[in-house]
Amino acid sequence: CLILHLGMSGSLRIITGNQPPQKHDHLDIEFESGLRLRFRDPRRFGCVLWTAQDPMQHKLLVRLGLEPLGDAFDGAYLHRKSRGRTQAIKTFIMDSHIVVGVGNIYASEALFRSGVRPQRRAGLVSRQEYDRLAQSMQAVLREAIAAGGTTLRDYVSGEGKPGYFAFELNVYDQVGEPCPQCGHPIKRSCIGQRSAYFCAKCQR
Repeated sequence: CLILHLGMSGSLRIITGNQPPQKHDHLDIEFESGLRLRFRDPRRFGCVLWTAQDPMQHKLLVRLGLEPLGDAFDGAYLHRKSRGRTQAIKTFIMDSHIVVGVGNIYASEALFRSGVRPQRRAGLVSRQEYDRLAQSMQAVLREAIAAGGTTLRDYVSGEGKPGYFAFELNVYDQVGEPCPQCGHPIKRSCIGQRSAYFCAKCQR
């Protein structure tokens, strides 16, 4: 099995004809038809690994948390995993051992929608709040997927198109802008060496 991680800006493209690789093209997989699958990774955070074993038992995959859009993911799961944890809720939902695929942008947006302040201790968030948060995480991810992702710098989809969810962001990278719910200015803080954006009035 081939295990491929796109990193933050990697992409896969179907290449027809004899298109020479560009600066950030790192791998071509050539098929009998002559088509090639090209892996491009401008920021070099991705990886390509080969294994002859069960890929789900690979050391990089075996300890991953739930898929947020899977049937097993809900507020009860997050509440159960959070008990006794003192880390900030934003760091908690970005931990790939808890749930996968929730990056900085989507964590900030989901916390805003659910009314939970990113600095709160994960272990002190209530079950009802986790129910709202889980639903918000799923909604944000579905909307972002439908919009093609979020292009802030160099991200493009498999078709080479930018993601348009950036136009739907409520708080991420909106410091000083009015909150879309109450009008108070959006604030920024640093949590776990990552920027967190929130409304101090709407999120508690």
